[in-house]
Amino acid sequence: MSVIHLEFEKPIVELDEKIDALLTFKQSQDEPTGINLDEEIVRLRQKSLSLTKSIFTGLGAWEIV
Repeated sequence: MSVIHLEFEKPIVELDEKIDALLTFKQSQDEPTGINLDEEIVRLRQKSLSLTKSIFTGLGAWEIV
């Protein structure tokens, strides 16, 4: 079943998809690539949390229902 995201959720979903892609890439590597993905993943997770907080804090009554 497909999940439907509301318009205001799309930036969060896009960011989470980038995080998932990086995690998948990192796990698929058999040998070290010399690229530190951990720092980028942590940075994107922090950005996602911050974005989520700012979006959901600013929702109006009609958007919460």
